[in-house]
Amino acid sequence: MTTQVVFAEVTESQLDAAALSAQVGHEAAGAVITFSGVVRNHDVGQAVDSIEYSSHPQAAAIIAQLAAETAVRDGVHGVGIAHRVGHLRVGDVALVAVVAAEHRSQGFGAVIDLVDEVKKRLPVWKKQHFTDGHTEWTGL
Repeated sequence: MTTQVVFAEVTESQLDAAALSAQVGHEAAGAVITFSGVVRNHDVGQAVDSIEYSSHPQAAAIIAQLAAETAVRDGVHGVGIAHRVGHLRVGDVALVAVVAAEHRSQGFGAVIDLVDEVKKRLPVWKKQHFTDGHTEWTGL
């Protein structure tokens, strides 16, 4: 059995965690772990209204590389990841990462590491719009 990177993209489209989880599932996997990163209504004590995500032209290639790195981990049978760009409101899903693995510990570890690497290495920047009208860029 080989591991598959089922899905890896940076997109302006809405993300569907359940659909990606269903795609990534594998007959050899005893665990399918799904993480959804959702736009929250606050950051560092300030009320957030919405967020704009921008990405570098190489972001799609980099997210595919991150997924491929995760796919070679022991016990992993499927990987899917998507990061949304554009204008998102509070409650919108900004990131979905799914790993199908033989055991839950392998799946949880792989998802945690994948999301951490996305935060470190994916060239995506966030402009937060606060409810008081000011904005702030992060991730630059």
